[in-house]
Amino acid sequence: MNYTERAIINGLQGGFPVCERPFLAAAEQLGLSEETLINGLRCLLDNETLSRFGPMYHAERLGGALSLVAMEIPAADFDRVADQVNAFPEVAHNYARDHALNMWFVLATEKPERKDWILGEIERETGYRAYDMPKLAEYFVGLRLEV
Repeated sequence: MNYTERAIINGLQGGFPVCERPFLAAAEQLGLSEETLINGLRCLLDNETLSRFGPMYHAERLGGALSLVAMEIPAADFDRVADQVNAFPEVAHNYARDHALNMWFVLATEKPERKDWILGEIERETGYRAYDMPKLAEYFVGLRLEV
C-alpha cells in the first residue's frame, strides 16, 4: 500500500464532508488533489483493499428495520449460500465465524414489514434457517484501523 492509499484510508475513517464538492473538500483535508483522491478510491475498490465506499444509513431512523442474522451452514455449502445471501441488496457485512452459527450478516430493510419477508426468502432460497437477532439496545463503539 502506498502513501496516498494509506492517507485515504486513515483520513476518511472519521467521516466524509457533506457539501457541494465533497471529494474536493476531503482531498484538501488530506493534502491531495480531488482527482488523486477519486483515483485512489477507485484503485482501492478495484484491488479489493476496500469492499465498499459510501454512506452508512441508519435504517431504523429512516423508517426501516435492522437486524443481525446468523445461519448454520455446512462448510461444503458455505460459498454457495454466501453468494445467495449476498445477492440480496438488503444484506451487508456477511462474515464467516468459528461457531456452530458460522455465517453472520446484517439485514437492513426500507420498511419494517419487509424484514420478515426477506428472511423467509433467504431461508427458501438457501434451504437453511436464518436466526433473526434484532437489537434490544444500541451502543456506539468507535473503531479506527490505522494502516
